Amino acid sequence: MLIGGRGSGKTLAGATWVHYLATGMRPAATVPTAPIALIGETIHEVREVMIDGPSGIRQVASFERPVYEATRRRLIWPNGYVARVFSAHDPEGLRGPQFAACWADELGKWPNAQQVWDMLQFGLRLGKWPRQMVTTTPRSMKLLRSIIDDPKTCVSHMTTAENAQNLARPFLAAMTKQYGGTRLGRQELDGQYLEEIEGALWSSKLLDQNRSIAAPALTRIVIAVDPPVTSKSSSDACGIIAAGITDDGHIYVLGDHSLKAASPARWAQKVCDVYHLLGADTVIAEVNQGGELVPTMIKNIDASVHVTSVHARKSKYMRAEPVSLLYEKGQVSHVGTLAALEDEMCNFDPSGRANGHSPDRVDALVWAVAGLTASGTVRPQIRPI
Repeated sequence: MLIGGRGSGKTLAGATWVHYLATGMRPAATVPTAPIALIGETIHEVREVMIDGPSGIRQVASFERPVYEATRRRLIWPNGYVARVFSAHDPEGLRGPQFAACWADELGKWPNAQQVWDMLQFGLRLGKWPRQMVTTTPRSMKLLRSIIDDPKTCVSHMTTAENAQNLARPFLAAMTKQYGGTRLGRQELDGQYLEEIEGALWSSKLLDQNRSIAAPALTRIVIAVDPPVTSKSSSDACGIIAAGITDDGHIYVLGDHSLKAASPARWAQKVCDVYHLLGADTVIAEVNQGGELVPTMIKNIDASVHVTSVHARKSKYMRAEPVSLLYEKGQVSHVGTLAALEDEMCNFDPSGRANGHSPDRVDALVWAVAGLTASGTVRPQIRPI
């Protein structure tokens, strides 16, 4: 098994392994090593990534280049060795065929992963030493954990940075800047397998289930702010989250505009800027710590901004529970990937902290979602179409 970050060369490793199996560069004790199963999320991905991609089997074949027969979904080498193509959407497609080896790519995003894996095991029965190679960016899932923990599994690991010489410099710099240090970055760039936090109200899988590319027409938009007490470099961040709701009550989290070590004037200006940029209806501001400072700072910068003050009367975890239930019901979607916010959400535990710190982004998120679902919280406005 090879676990790695995106762009870490997993495909190249898998393609090279399969080509070597098919062209005779293998211990005699393992003969035969075909037929070979090639399994990806879809048939299209097997062909475009595993076979004909920049690091696919046909690209690494400097000798005995195989031919792909699309109608029969198989790859044939000049020496007669065959690899058959399968989709993770069709577990039953693996019922019947038998193999001596398999390359399974990006198992972490397979639908029906357990069923596909089970069918594969029944068919992997030819030769003296049937083997399978899994190349994947890790996601927290029971199947992947069980494969890693199997004493017969040999695990290799590679980060995106280790393959930097084969990647565009702007790509690596942009990804590191945006996702470095976050939970998503540790998974997608560093290739780390991250266990779900016990008692956490959110998981990566839950957030991915309802992710949206863009938001539809929204009837209301709010900006929620959870201000810090101080603006020192060691201070908590100022959580600033924008969210909106549709006519049918579905909520879209539009953006995370939180600021670290920001003065009251700076975060108040940011709140006003986002308010006007999105055409929001109100700013929901927690005033437990800052009191009237919060609405006063915002009004001093822009008197036209409508502010709704809210007071926290329950613990952070208790306030967040009903909001997490809306996620469980599929009523909340994130527009795009909000890495820092999602990292905090997945690490938010019953202690009311995330990674040992105050969950300022989560606090603001909770106020935004609660404000959109509570009647009478925001004032109605006429929104131009």
